[in-house]
Amino acid sequence: MEDFYRLQRRLLLATVLVSLVTIPVVAITTSLSVAGSFAVGACAGLLYVRLLARSVARLSDQSNGLERSQLIVPILLVVGAAKLPQLDLLPTFLGFLLYKPALILQHVFDS
Repeated sequence: MEDFYRLQRRLLLATVLVSLVTIPVVAITTSLSVAGSFAVGACAGLLYVRLLARSVARLSDQSNGLERSQLIVPILLVVGAAKLPQLDLLPTFLGFLLYKPALILQHVFDS
């Protein structure tokens, strides 16, 4: 389990680092509004990864599978981006997906 917790911490840190690099680049190349939407999506992606890791950590022989609670994060994110005029849907969703490059980087560095 110690290896899992170490991997979880590294993945969360990699997600934060990818977000901290990407959001200023988006702010410089587009606008602060788009960068804000990206930041909201990145925070939701970080929460999603955290909830998913917590759900995986709770797996045991008696459990039936993963919890579905982490699925509420992308659903609320898309609904919120569609309803709130301050958020742009596409940048918000792309910000949410910033955990994917962090996963790829984590795999590359582990190999």
